[in-house]
Amino acid sequence: MKKQISTNNAPQAIGPYSQGIATEGLVFISGQLPINAATGVMPEDVAEQAKESLNNLQAILKESGLTMNDIVKTTIFLADMNDFVVANEVYGSFFSEPFPSRSTVEISRLPKDAKIEIEAIAVKKGE
Repeated sequence: MKKQISTNNAPQAIGPYSQGIATEGLVFISGQLPINAATGVMPEDVAEQAKESLNNLQAILKESGLTMNDIVKTTIFLADMNDFVVANEVYGSFFSEPFPSRSTVEISRLPKDAKIEIEAIAVKKGE
């Protein structure tokens, strides 16, 4: 059985998908664009974009009763791999050891011309 996770503290889905889905002890969080849920504004700077994407992940995790420490896998999508060092620095400030496994890929274009998008998989303890 799957349960939809939705919060007003992260941007609403811009297509036919859920912010997150919980099933059998796992929580899958859709890629989060760096859009501030309260203002609808996307920062220009890649560091601020990374922070906003991670804040959105946190909001969805919180709605499902989890924290960043429950994430086991992330994928970072970058519009420009030259932004890797900056994005990595911001990313590292949101996690502690043991860090989740991660993939980082450069893609040709992101929705709304964002510079970064981050998705995650988390595990509910005891399930």
